[in-house]
Amino acid sequence: MAETLISPGVLQRENDQSFLTQQPVQVGAAVVGPTVKGPVEIPTVVTSYSDYQNRFGTTFLSASEDYSFLTSIQAYNYFQNGGNTLLVTRVVSGSSDWGYATASINTSEVENQGVDSGTNLLSSYTSGGTLGTAGTFSDVATTTSGTGTGITLNVTTSTTNGKLSNATDALLTSITVNSSDANDATYVGVNLDGGSGTGAIATVVVSSNTISSIKVTEVGSGYAASDILKIGTSIIGGTTDITIVLASSDLLVEPTSITVEDAGSGYEVGDTVTVALALIGTSAANLVVTLTNANVTNATAFTLEAIDKGIIFNNNGTPNLIVGGSGSLTNGTSDNVRWEIANSSTADGNFNLLIRQGNDNDNNKIVLESFTNLSLDPKADNYIAKVIGDQHYNYNVTENYIEITGSYANASRYVRVKSVTSKTPNYFDNAGNAKSQYTGSLPLVGSGSEGGTFSGGVGDVIPSGRTMNLYGDVNVTDTQGLIGDDYNNMLNLLSNQDDYQFNLLVTPGLIDTAQTSQMTTALNNTQMRGDSIYIMDLVPYASTITAATTQANARNSSYGAAYWPWLQTIDPDLGDQVWVPASAMIPGVYAFNDNASEPWFAPAGINRGGLTTVIRPERKLSQANRDSLYQNKVNPIASFPGVGTVVYGQKTLQRQASALDRVNVRRLLIQLKSYIGQVAQTLVFEQNTAATRNNFLSIVNPYLETVVQRQGLYAFKVVMDDSNNTPDVIDRNELVGQIYIQPTKTAEFIYLDFNVLPTGATFPA
Repeated sequence: MAETLISPGVLQRENDQSFLTQQPVQVGAAVVGPTVKGPVEIPTVVTSYSDYQNRFGTTFLSASEDYSFLTSIQAYNYFQNGGNTLLVTRVVSGSSDWGYATASINTSEVENQGVDSGTNLLSSYTSGGTLGTAGTFSDVATTTSGTGTGITLNVTTSTTNGKLSNATDALLTSITVNSSDANDATYVGVNLDGGSGTGAIATVVVSSNTISSIKVTEVGSGYAASDILKIGTSIIGGTTDITIVLASSDLLVEPTSITVEDAGSGYEVGDTVTVALALIGTSAANLVVTLTNANVTNATAFTLEAIDKGIIFNNNGTPNLIVGGSGSLTNGTSDNVRWEIANSSTADGNFNLLIRQGNDNDNNKIVLESFTNLSLDPKADNYIAKVIGDQHYNYNVTENYIEITGSYANASRYVRVKSVTSKTPNYFDNAGNAKSQYTGSLPLVGSGSEGGTFSGGVGDVIPSGRTMNLYGDVNVTDTQGLIGDDYNNMLNLLSNQDDYQFNLLVTPGLIDTAQTSQMTTALNNTQMRGDSIYIMDLVPYASTITAATTQANARNSSYGAAYWPWLQTIDPDLGDQVWVPASAMIPGVYAFNDNASEPWFAPAGINRGGLTTVIRPERKLSQANRDSLYQNKVNPIASFPGVGTVVYGQKTLQRQASALDRVNVRRLLIQLKSYIGQVAQTLVFEQNTAATRNNFLSIVNPYLETVVQRQGLYAFKVVMDDSNNTPDVIDRNELVGQIYIQPTKTAEFIYLDFNVLPTGATFPA
C-alpha cells in the first residue's frame, strides 16, 4: 500500500537486504547400518573419524576373530577425503527387546535408621544377672551406646522358659533315689538330660552309696517347670537312672522375647542399648541388647544409565553369546564405562562422581569425565540430574518420531541420570552444626572399584564361526545379520527433512537383489525430501555385469545412483584387506569433489573421482564393459595405468534422457533448492506485497549470479511479480515464484580429430 504525504515532509522506508546473504550451510552424508556400539535408532552427527570412533566404535574383537563394520569403513574414507559431517543411524536387530546398561549407586539409609519395629532381638542379648519378675514390660526406656536415639523395647519374661538355678544343692530335695549301689565319688560335668531345655551340667557327690548333693554348674536355658531330667547311673554306678523333677523354684526367670516398639533413628550395626533390670523387677546386672540387625541398609541413591548401547551384532538366527553378556556394555572392556564416588562431604552433603573406562583399575584410573560437588537435592543448583543430564531419546515405532524424556540436557557423553530415589537430608541441626549420623546418606565412597560397572541388557551378539571381515559374506540372503524392518523404520525416520539435513544417503551392506523393499524405501524418501541422492549397491560380490545392469534398469529416479564393481580396501583399524560394496567408498569421492570444486561439478574422472584408499576393484573393466554399464545407468569404477582406481561415470538412475540424468545437475538443483528454500522460509506469514517479493529477488538473483560465475549455470531468470502473483493467487494466501535455469553440462565424450596435412598446406581459419 502506497503512503501519501499530506503536507511537506520526508518519507523514510527500510528495505532489509542483509539477511541470508551467506552461502548455504554445508551438510554431509547420512549412513544407516550396524556399528559396534552407540545410540540405537537415534540419528547422531559426528564431525570426524575420531568422533565416530568414540561414539560408535570401529572393529569388534572376539577371541581370535576380528569383525569389521562397513559403516566404520565408510566413515573413515568419508572423513579422509574431506567430509565435514556424517549423520550416523545405528541399526540393530530386535533392538526393542534389549535395554540400556544401568548402574545403581547406593547410600546408607539414614532417615528412620535403627531396627524395624517388631523385630525380635532375643538372640542378641547378654546379661550378668537374672530377671526377678515374670511378665511383659512395654515401652522400656533404654540407654544407648552409639549414634542413635529414641529406641524403646518390649521385654517379655516367663518362668515357663528359664534357666536352672545354680544354688548349692538346689536339686537335692527333688531327687528320687532308686539305686543304693552308687560308687562313692565326686562326679564333675555330669549332663542333666531331658525336658525342653538344653545345656545344663551339674557336679554330683555320692557318699555311702547315697547322693549327698547335686550342684548346678551350667544353668543352660529353655527349661520349664515339671521338666524331668535324668542322670544315667552308668556314669556314677548303679542300675537305675536318677530322676530329677524340676519345680518352679528351681528355675530362674529369663526373657522370652525382646521386641522393638520404636525404632528410633541414627543407629548403626553393632550399636547397643541397655535395659536397667530394675525396670522389670530386679536390681541385678543390666540387660544389654546388641543391634546386630540394625536397619542400616544400602538404599539406592540414584541410577545412572548408559547413553549408548553396547557391543552387539545381530543375527537372524540363534546367536552364540560372547563372554561378558549379550547386548550389554561388557564389563572390563574399553567400550564399557564404570563409575566411582571419589569422595563425599558430610558437612554440605555434596560428593564427586567419576566416569571411568571399563577396563581400567584403581591403580591406573582412566577418567573419561568427572563431576564435582554433586547434590541429591532437587532444589540445588548442583543437583545431579541438572549437572549430568537426564534426557532419554527413544524411537517411537508406531508414529515414527524420536521421543525425548527428562528435564535436563545431557552434559555427559557416556551416562545420564535415570532416577534419583534418595534425597540428601538436612545435614545441619538448628544450631548449624553438622549431624555426623548422616554420614552414610552420601553415595558410598569407592563403589566403582567393586561392582561399579554397568551391566544389563538383552540382545544378540556376533555369532561364532562367522568372519565378517570377508564382505563376500554379505550376500543375497544377508543384511549383515539385520532385520529389514529395522532399516525401514530408520529410513522413514530420516525422511523428515526438517529434523535431519544431509545431501547423500548410503546403506552399505544392503543389496538391491536381496533388500529390494528397504532400498525402495530409501530411494522414495530421498526423492520425497528432494535434497539428497541415494547411493545404491545393486548386486553382491562376484556378480556379473548383466546382473548389475538388470537391477539398475528396474529403477527410475534422478535421486539415486549406482556404482560397480565391489572394491578392495584396508580396514583402517585392523589393517586387514577387505572387500566392500562401492557405496562404502563413494561418499568419500563426493566429499573430495565438494572440497576441490563445487557440488555441481561431476564427482568422477581423474581430477575428482580418484579412490585413493582402494587397492583394486573386483574386476578390471574393458571399454566394452564400461560402455555396457554406462548405457544402463551404472557408473563404472575403472583402473588406469599410472592413475589408479577412478569413478568413471556420473549417471543417475533416471531412465528418460534429460539434464537430470546426470549426478552433477541433480546435485546443482539440490543446492539451489536448499538455499532458495531457506530464503523462502523467511517469507512465510509475511505480507504478500511487492516489497516482500522484491526482498526475495534481491537475495536470490545475486546468489544465482555467483553460481553462474562458479560454472554452475549458463543463465537463469527469476520471476516473482504481478504476472504470477495475481489477485486470485494472493487471495489464496499464496506467493508464487518461477525460477528458470540453464545448468552447465559436463564434457563426458571428447572427440579429437587429428588432421594430417601435406607440406605447404594452409591451416583452416
